[in-house]
Amino acid sequence: MKLRLLILILWPAFLVAGLAEGLLFSFIRPEDLIFFGHHLALADEGIYTLGFFIIWIFCALSSALSLYILPARDEDGESNFDSGLI
Repeated sequence: MKLRLLILILWPAFLVAGLAEGLLFSFIRPEDLIFFGHHLALADEGIYTLGFFIIWIFCALSSALSLYILPARDEDGESNFDSGLI
């Protein structure tokens, strides 16, 4: 069950992160990025990779939050609307 939950979180996050990275780097060139007044000392592929993993983490957190706030199910299959919410 834990592996299924992990897949339910990471797979949609992976798909959305791929789309978001393509959209982001369509408008922003890696050599134009400046952090704390300095250019990154990475190749363009490294910046793309780093950007993808950062976006993937944020998307995974969003997916995990969505699963966390889903209403829980009782053993008999009935939904308990308040037990899953914060």
